[in-house]
Amino acid sequence: MHMADALFSPAVGATFWAASAVTLVAASRRLQSDQREDLVPLMGVLAAFVFTAQMINFTIPGTGSSGHIGGGLLLSILLGPHAAFIAIASVLTVQALFFADGGLLALGANMFNMGVCTCFVAYPLIYRPLMRHAGAKPSRQRVAWITTLATVLGLQLGALGVVVQTQLSGISSLPLGGFLLLMQPIHLAIGLVEGVATAALIVFVREARPDLFARDALPAQAAPQVRVPARWLAGFAALAVLTGGVMSWFASSHPDGLEWSIARVTGQANVADGGSRVHALLASLQAETALLPDYALPSASEPSRSEPEQPAWPTVEAGTSLAGIVGGVVTFALVLLVGLVVRRRQRLTLHVQP
Repeated sequence: MHMADALFSPAVGATFWAASAVTLVAASRRLQSDQREDLVPLMGVLAAFVFTAQMINFTIPGTGSSGHIGGGLLLSILLGPHAAFIAIASVLTVQALFFADGGLLALGANMFNMGVCTCFVAYPLIYRPLMRHAGAKPSRQRVAWITTLATVLGLQLGALGVVVQTQLSGISSLPLGGFLLLMQPIHLAIGLVEGVATAALIVFVREARPDLFARDALPAQAAPQVRVPARWLAGFAALAVLTGGVMSWFASSHPDGLEWSIARVTGQANVADGGSRVHALLASLQAETALLPDYALPSASEPSRSEPEQPAWPTVEAGTSLAGIVGGVVTFALVLLVGLVVRRRQRLTLHVQP
């Protein structure tokens, strides 16, 4: 559900940039007060995993569409909503800058749709209240359905956000009724798949290490939060490498839910941008920063006419593996840098207080 710049007017894009920037500042301030010593490295490895997991589109049977996980609820449950939003924002920034996945003008809105809607709406207003009323030690089945429901509703809000933002931008080729009637059902199907996958991972972690959860993610922690063992951090890192380096070959070639909805409404794969100077400038900037556009080597990003219309599956490509590994490493480094800067400011603040 990464939106392109063509779906935005400069004014709407700037508005959501501002909204996401304010949220990032607030999240960073909350991160300063978090006393969890291992939070920053855990944020890094989980963000790297989400980056690589988003490379794997899964087919929605009978639709000709596909989807990928958002990861916002998973991160919120394990990190807390503020750290999770910083992680998601880092993932989306790396995707836009280095892989041309989502536009630069649209980056603020993508953060809002995939981060704010999940971390600050679905998690605190749906997941936590349901979990709080689930009893002191909810069953695995209850944890699973609560997680799935919150994931689905978070994605539905994000999909609705896309529709509203295109309307505010005056994209006349995407009429409200038709676009809405396509976006919500297809993202309901995508959300169910993501919800089941998220629930399976959450249930596993709950059984193995309940102390990894954010403090308010379970009604009663089985154990106090302690420093995450290095082997768990290494395990998440290895999973990210495996996902980006190998599992990414098995991604569906079908358009994602947003692209599929646009094609159904307009009859075209893409919407032409407004042709403004802002669009042109940001497109030029993204072309310079995108080292591996579309998660492939630059020479492979433009398919030759001799290639078959239907690519082989799985798509075993060195460029895809390289993109997955490099993207995961860059995402980890960005989150680590942000976390260390925030924590350094925390120490400086404590040092200067009388």
